[in-house]
Amino acid sequence: MGRERVNHLKENLLAIHPTAQDFHDRWKRACDTEARCIAEAKEYNKQSYDKTHKEPDFKQGYQVLVSSLNFNNLNGPRKMRDQFLGLFTINRLMGKNSGLVQVTEQFSRKHQVFQVSLVKPLHQSGEDTLHSRKKD
Repeated sequence: MGRERVNHLKENLLAIHPTAQDFHDRWKRACDTEARCIAEAKEYNKQSYDKTHKEPDFKQGYQVLVSSLNFNNLNGPRKMRDQFLGLFTINRLMGKNSGLVQVTEQFSRKHQVFQVSLVKPLHQSGEDTLHSRKKD
């Protein structure tokens, strides 16, 4: 129905200045190098993380101790405080890395959701620990 569009500009008449072309080539090489370096860094970081990371194995009802790192309302100097507090029970897991902990009345004003990095499992008395080993 309609007329076909005609490109009146000739491709061979359009030329990019050599300096601009050189800059474009250097820019392209730099972008490629950057992408390759980022991919290598991501792979290195993934391998390093996977080498030492272990998934938390907390479940609902586990007895845990909570780190006193973020508790500012405790008395005494920080160096003299216990590193871990209480004997708390995990009520519910909030994703893979945090859990809702049932705190005692003393800590009732504290937020009850803790990350697994701030929670330490309570070792049962039947497990072999340094202090519970039998002497020969």
